[in-house]
Amino acid sequence: MKQLHFILFYLLLPFSLMAKQSVTLEGVITSDGVPVEGVTVKVERSPIGTVSGAEGEYYLSLSTGTYRVSVSMVGYEPLSKSVNVSGDTVQTLNFALKPVEGGLEEVVITGTMKEVNRLETPVPVEVYNHQFFKKNPVPTLFDALQLVNGVRPQINCNVCNTGDIHINGLEGPYTMVLIDGMPIVSGLSTVYGLSGIPFSLIERVEVVKGPASSLYGSEAVGGLINVITKKPQQAQRLSADVFATTWGEYNADLGLRQYVGQKANVLTGINYFNFSNRIDHNKDGFTDMALQDRISVFQKWNFDRKENRLFSLAGRYLYEDRWGGQTDWNRSYRGSEEVYGESVYTKRWEVLGNYQLPVREKMFFMFSYNDHDQNSVYGDEWYLAKQRIAFGQLTWDKQMGKHDLLAGAALRYTYYNDNTPATANEASKITMPGIFLQDEIGLATKHRLLLGMRYDYHSQHGHIFTPRLAYKWSVTDQDIIRLNAGTGFRVVNLFTEDHAAITGAREVVIREDLKPERSVNVNLNYIKKLQLGEGNLLGLESSAWYTYFTNRILPDYDENPQQIIYSNLDGHGVTRGISLNADLALYNGLNITAGGTWMNVFNKERNDDGTMEKFRPILTENWMGTWAVSYTVRPWNLQVDYTGNVYGPMRLALLSDLDPRPEYSPVWSIQNVQLTWHAAERFEVYGGVKNLLNWTISKSVPAFEAGEGAGVRSPVTRAFDPYNERVVYGADGQIVPTPNNPYALQFDPDGYAYGPNQGIRGFLGIRMTL
Repeated sequence: MKQLHFILFYLLLPFSLMAKQSVTLEGVITSDGVPVEGVTVKVERSPIGTVSGAEGEYYLSLSTGTYRVSVSMVGYEPLSKSVNVSGDTVQTLNFALKPVEGGLEEVVITGTMKEVNRLETPVPVEVYNHQFFKKNPVPTLFDALQLVNGVRPQINCNVCNTGDIHINGLEGPYTMVLIDGMPIVSGLSTVYGLSGIPFSLIERVEVVKGPASSLYGSEAVGGLINVITKKPQQAQRLSADVFATTWGEYNADLGLRQYVGQKANVLTGINYFNFSNRIDHNKDGFTDMALQDRISVFQKWNFDRKENRLFSLAGRYLYEDRWGGQTDWNRSYRGSEEVYGESVYTKRWEVLGNYQLPVREKMFFMFSYNDHDQNSVYGDEWYLAKQRIAFGQLTWDKQMGKHDLLAGAALRYTYYNDNTPATANEASKITMPGIFLQDEIGLATKHRLLLGMRYDYHSQHGHIFTPRLAYKWSVTDQDIIRLNAGTGFRVVNLFTEDHAAITGAREVVIREDLKPERSVNVNLNYIKKLQLGEGNLLGLESSAWYTYFTNRILPDYDENPQQIIYSNLDGHGVTRGISLNADLALYNGLNITAGGTWMNVFNKERNDDGTMEKFRPILTENWMGTWAVSYTVRPWNLQVDYTGNVYGPMRLALLSDLDPRPEYSPVWSIQNVQLTWHAAERFEVYGGVKNLLNWTISKSVPAFEAGEGAGVRSPVTRAFDPYNERVVYGADGQIVPTPNNPYALQFDPDGYAYGPNQGIRGFLGIRMTL
């Protein structure tokens, strides 16, 4: 009997081995085409697992059957796939990870002007990658920043819809915008520089809140935004993103990577946007949204050099034609008093580069040049301006024991000329050389100290010194405390910054020779990362800040409704607040990014009695919130995104003591929903609804009860009389109330501008990559 059992065992053994045959499941884990090392690979409901190697590769030994394999790593969204393991001896299953917004493992540049791990830098830097901005597709980076906590895109004109970026309650001129670390978006171009940057070329956007003048010089007072473009060798060979809305907006992004010979990689990006519909939903006779026709071409070259030394060269050209105004306006009325329109022609080109010197030391020469030509007309008021900025900077990066040194010398030349009294006699030509030194010291394993200083010489204002200090304590690998303190300065050119100053709606009065603004800032930051079970990640980041300003320059809209009065504040200004960001990525496909900011912004100025009087500046909210909720329905390859923001009341500029409109804006919110179907690995179809609540600024403006225009809700005051032909003025120049104008108002397209006037709309688009 035993012999029979042995015979049966040996006869059935081959079939048993076939049934339990071992199969190797292998693959590569990447993120944006780059291999990721150290990723946990696990077969669900089993003890089988491994970790990816240096090239992102992994290997699992499995028997035949159906499995679900998951991958996870701090800083990336968890991902899982089903696989049917058959009789083949080797099968392949690859994974493409998406970084979690604000991941500690991300590389950042902005805080210290060198590439460092976000976990290691003493300077708090918020990072938003291109995947984050896909949750709410928009035609410009200006619009995309509405999802960033503490950052608010401010619409400054209800007619031409231009705007700037507010950070922590500070006006747009306090925000510096960089592209690949180059200060090429500033002054006149701040309003337009964030338009036309192709999203197909954006790798990530880094945001630093608080003064950064010790590294970047003037304008980096409220904070800075650094747009990092993709490296050509890491970009997709071809990418395209096209969408349209039910309002008739059309946007197309195209990216193309090429090899030129054996030594160069080239990345080309083209963005085109068109909106040509004259929409007037609030029936005030003016377009609700400015018509735009814009094209931007960007190209970036990376050259292979000996010893992997860096040499990159990039250029961009932008042309935009935008106008808004009375719906029957056409180009024949440009600059006339017959039909009101605001027409802006913008031509801009820029070049920037980074060259590593062929020496033993780590030295880089960065350079940029931009030329901005603006031909604008606001009714019958012409604004013709040219701005050219040349910038060069040499840095030396040196590691000496526990000291990580960065030293540099910079030279910035700014040419500005327009047809306003600002340059009535001659063009403004400013030369500003500067030097800076930064030392990051490793005090101990968990403690780092950064000391920095910058000295600049302004050709008009003389010597400027800005010191800086930053301290980081890594309590654990997932708990980080940072303390930053520093000073900032800003030199002002009013006519390049304040739209209301150039539209002619009010007379501009400059009471004195304006001195540069100065500030002192302290910021405390805490980051906490939690692993909530297998594949669930929670990130928390909170900040508290305090900034004290002297010589602050503010437009005074209150003293005389007919004027904008500029002078240095005889007192001081303060902005202080706290913010909290939370990022939750769950294994089941749910991802939540949410943030809230409370701020208290005020100024104190000496009044006629000699006492200090506290007041709140206009267009400054006390609180705001943002969110982005995403859920992936894995069986359908469908992603659902719900994004939005909410803003607290802002003080607005009224036109007279009789003006019946509220002095403060209401609480308002813009909310959006999007569905994205991943039809294939490199093909997506997306669509949804923007502004679900159909909120517009017109709905928050009460209708006037008497006089001309009664019953119309419009943020453009006296839209029916844009040249004030029926406004009566007294001997003192003030408006006299009349039966047709009982509130003593005049035409004003800007004073009540604080939000969009574009209502609910649907959108549909496709993305593809090769």
